[in-house]
Amino acid sequence: MKVIVAGAGPVGLTAALTLHRLGADVTVLEAGAALATQSRASTFHPPSLEMLAGLGVLPALLAQGLVSPRFQYRERGGGVIAELDMSLLAGDTPYPFRLQCEQSKLTRLLLPLLPPGTVHFGQAVTGLSQDPSGVTVHAGSAGESFRGDWLIGADGANSAVRRSLFGDAFEGITYPDRFLVGSTDEDLAALLPGIAEVNYLFDPVEWLVLLRTPDHWRVLLPTPADTPDAAELDRLPRRLLGVADPGRPWRVAHTTLYRVHQRVAASFRAGRVLLAGDAAHINNPLGGMGMNSGIHDAVLLATALVTGDDGVITATAAGRRAVARDYVQRTTHGNWEKLRSGGASAYADELRALAADPVAARAHLLRSSMIASLREVA
Repeated sequence: MKVIVAGAGPVGLTAALTLHRLGADVTVLEAGAALATQSRASTFHPPSLEMLAGLGVLPALLAQGLVSPRFQYRERGGGVIAELDMSLLAGDTPYPFRLQCEQSKLTRLLLPLLPPGTVHFGQAVTGLSQDPSGVTVHAGSAGESFRGDWLIGADGANSAVRRSLFGDAFEGITYPDRFLVGSTDEDLAALLPGIAEVNYLFDPVEWLVLLRTPDHWRVLLPTPADTPDAAELDRLPRRLLGVADPGRPWRVAHTTLYRVHQRVAASFRAGRVLLAGDAAHINNPLGGMGMNSGIHDAVLLATALVTGDDGVITATAAGRRAVARDYVQRTTHGNWEKLRSGGASAYADELRALAADPVAARAHLLRSSMIASLREVA
């Protein structure tokens, strides 16, 4: 079996390595001249760690990442509302924690495990055609053609593969706020004693998220949709001082300001073409489910392909779409709504009760860690 994969991000390379390990001949087409270096996603949930362990890359990823066994809900300017301990999942997974590690570190571990020449850089997909026996993909400025039995489109939110199948249709919503992310090397653990590696801060006016990675802290702030970018970047130092005040402006290494969407493709299968990751579904980053669900897409769809069973392939694609719609989008949108509700809310009382009840906390952690999404759909 010969499979073409569009995209050499964490989803595309995970799909490619899974296929290779299962005996398929794989060609990866990547639009960029090299692997992306941006941080982007930075949280790996337990099921993803299990899948990456199966591919043999987890030990190296763990060595580069930061194990986070707990996460907190906090009130901005106040204390901890609730802390959830993922050790409650010790009977459900060998990895009862989140791993904080930039996705760019994963792709650099996956690439060397593929046969030389598998990944073709500078080959953006420009079009495709398919027939009962396979798929022909056109890529690059020279219009080179690649032929395979199947194509997995893992070429991101602006997927050329998805557009070739469904045009501009990509059902969903755009959030009223943009998200502004700043990366800093400030010692937030000293400025906010007791802070966890992952923190969701409630506030009636301006909620935020604080995430620690091995290289820096990331601060995510909601930002109006229609203000000039320059104005938002100018007021970022004042906003950061409102989070914690070291007595001087924060050191900010990098900022990103972007629109946020919740969208899902009409189908994850069209003939001999499958969609995975952001090419198939995009969501807000609250809960860290985007890359993780994409990794799950990659492993499960690749494994289904190698069975050669058309019914299994169709069912797997439908199952992954159900997860994107019913678990990932519902959970991440719910996270957004709850954070916007403010700190002194009924939800804060609910969180305190949740943290105090190990049975309820485990059930919550099974959902937030994405374990439930795989078990229930399976």
